[in-house]
Amino acid sequence: MQNTTDSTQCVPAMSYTLMLEKVRYDGAYPTRERAEEAVRLVLGGLGGQLAGDERKILAARLPREAAAQFLAGRPETPLTGRDFVTSLALATGASTATTRWDAGSVLTTVAQLAGPDLLARLLQALPQGYALLFGRAELARAA
Repeated sequence: MQNTTDSTQCVPAMSYTLMLEKVRYDGAYPTRERAEEAVRLVLGGLGGQLAGDERKILAARLPREAAAQFLAGRPETPLTGRDFVTSLALATGASTATTRWDAGSVLTTVAQLAGPDLLARLLQALPQGYALLFGRAELARAA
């Protein structure tokens, strides 16, 4: 359970080590180092997709090391979920299938740390295509 007095000040629900182990288990990565590569890649990329209050609140809910990786990504023009994965794949030379796996493995853990209310706000702030990466159904947006 997270302790919080305001929406940007809270104690993360898990340590960085536990986060890496969860990503390693969920992603079936052979080593902790491979899980950490995925976390660095995906959180750095996600940090470039969010701005404003949601960015600050999510950073506060991540373990300190993960928050630093997330905040290292400078906000830029948001990409759709598909373009986000493609961009990460191009940056690393990995296949889009591998990168999609990495994104899902990391972002399902991020969804748990964010909690349902913040996750709903994040998905509202991001362009279409991120819900599945966070392990949620992609619902059509109201016009």
